Amino acid sequence: MTTRIDKTFARLRAANQSGFVAYIMGGDPSHAASLELMKALPDAGVDIIELGMPFTDPAADGPVIELAGLRALKSGTTVRSVLDMATDFRKDNDDTPIILMGYANPIHHMGYAEFAAAAKDSGVDGAIIVDLPPEEDGELRAAFDQHDLALIRLATPTTDDARLPTVVAGTKGFVYYVSVAGITGAAKGENAAISDAVNRIRTASGLPVVVGFGIKTPEQSAQVAAHADAVVVGSAIVEAFHKNGKDAALALVKNLSAAAQVNRP
Repeated sequence: MTTRIDKTFARLRAANQSGFVAYIMGGDPSHAASLELMKALPDAGVDIIELGMPFTDPAADGPVIELAGLRALKSGTTVRSVLDMATDFRKDNDDTPIILMGYANPIHHMGYAEFAAAAKDSGVDGAIIVDLPPEEDGELRAAFDQHDLALIRLATPTTDDARLPTVVAGTKGFVYYVSVAGITGAAKGENAAISDAVNRIRTASGLPVVVGFGIKTPEQSAQVAAHADAVVVGSAIVEAFHKNGKDAALALVKNLSAAAQVNRP
């Protein structure tokens, strides 16, 4: 089965371009406001949307995403209301992949099978569950497989050759390379190290590799895009949206996505 994720990367390969992935927090500062931003992202140059599910203890997130999650929780956001955003988005857009990003606890509480079925019904294409290691994601992966959903894993600078096969086994869609050993919003990794890591992960997985964490400017976006199949930006977009509103966030997205669409060697 060819998924939206597969079609997106096939289109990018045909154009010899890197893609752009934008992260936003569902429900920040409200359901309506975040949905309005989400609907505008594809026209601003976004190829894949990462939709955050807020959690009370976001261990992998820096202060920008953590505060966004707290605002979303304060507005009453739940896993189901984030899925409702995807459902509403799909009324007008059936092409742009939606990847949920969050933590295992709320999904475990909902039930892995129920979550997978609800995600599929809402038009979601996959998920990144940052605190669920390969050794512990079998139940969720089996539920995702039943619904042709991609469970996307993270690789980091500390993922060595002994660990990498375990990380990529069972991964679908793409592999997300965290370019720094740290939290979201941290400094971007060195270009040479990113290039080496992307090539190593591509070889091991046979999948596209997207790179995120610490990318904040168009210049950084272009540098990473020269090596990666797609560039991910989250904290800078979330902060622009919080401080200056939708138009400012979309202006930033347009600049970042245009810079990412470089021709790869």
